Amino acid sequence: MQSSQVKSAMRALEILEYFRRVQQQRSMSEIAADLHYPQSSATVLLKTLINLGYLNFDRRQRVYFPTPKVTALGDWIPRKLFGTGQILEAMRDVHAATGEGVFVGVANDVYLQYIKTLESIHALRFHLDEGTIRPLTQSGAGWLLLSTLSDDKIDNIVRRANIATPTNQRVKLSVMMERVTQIREQGYAVAEDIPILGGRTLCVLLPATVQGQPAALCIGGVAERFRQNHDRYLNALQAAVRSARIPDSFDVPVNIDI
Repeated sequence: MQSSQVKSAMRALEILEYFRRVQQQRSMSEIAADLHYPQSSATVLLKTLINLGYLNFDRRQRVYFPTPKVTALGDWIPRKLFGTGQILEAMRDVHAATGEGVFVGVANDVYLQYIKTLESIHALRFHLDEGTIRPLTQSGAGWLLLSTLSDDKIDNIVRRANIATPTNQRVKLSVMMERVTQIREQGYAVAEDIPILGGRTLCVLLPATVQGQPAALCIGGVAERFRQNHDRYLNALQAAVRSARIPDSFDVPVNIDI
């Protein structure tokens, strides 16, 4: 595939993601400026998305907005991933008990991907976009998921993840194995200043898989607040997992409506 085609495909997806963030009508000039596209390229992409039925163009106001066809692209995915709703129930319980940001993460090759998030209600907080990925070696949730694997698989993933990581953030296998051993012994993962300086995450495993993958239920926020509430937060995570009564014999899929 030619690089120009790849770039056009990426930009088309970036436009759709852009609308998810702004959730408002936007003019061509605003879209081009916000995404740093040449206006000629933005015009062609927007016309293409209109012709495909993914964008609506209001000629009077000269603004664009997604159509329901965009929603239809993925409306089946939440049911496949989380259908029965127990994972969302666990997330809501933790959110109600702590007010912190809550997320579910799964492995995507050598990366951790945040597949569902709930925003913190605290004034001082960190924002996390759904769908974000980062190397498994660069977060507490990633360490927790690595702990479910055999040592030889961890070796392979750490080496491959390091290739995808800036040199100054690469992790020695011996260091990762120490973390994994501790997580296996205590039954949860905790990480501070990674991936966000001044942040802290606390994670436990869900007793169910998402599309065959182990899943981590985590909370994240300001490190100082987490240190002060460590026991309470950990109890909230563990209680939510127990009360959700998620079977361990089937893939849990999620009604994303919250």
